Amino acid sequence: MAASSAVLTELKGIRKDISYIKKHIVHADLLLTDDDVQALREADRDWKEGKTKRLV
Repeated sequence: MAASSAVLTELKGIRKDISYIKKHIVHADLLLTDDDVQALREADRDWKEGKTKRLV
């Protein structure tokens, strides 16, 4: 009986840890790669030079 109680206590701790991780994990879609940064700079330069138009 004591062993099952210890297992349940451990599981509750693991659930709390998983919940914390889910709240603080960085979503990969929110990160910009070096290629993304370069593409944004090029797009900004094209915009300033009048080579492109805004769609929105």
